[in-house]
Amino acid sequence: MHTTLCLIPLLSLPGGSEWIIIALVVLLLFGGKKIPELMKGLGKGVRSFKDGLNDATREVKDAADAVDDSTKKQS
Repeated sequence: MHTTLCLIPLLSLPGGSEWIIIALVVLLLFGGKKIPELMKGLGKGVRSFKDGLNDATREVKDAADAVDDSTKKQS
């Protein structure tokens, strides 16, 4: 139980200076030319996720509207 309490601070989000260190490490690992390609791929992934989320929301709304229409016709 004591070990889990010691790990809780390790799970917090990084602060300002830690983000700078992370950015420098990423720059060293991937190089300046590779980072724009990585960000482009990340952007495409986020866009695809949002599109899928919007499609799912639209399908749920359409199904709810269809159920509402069928219950109104039955009344």
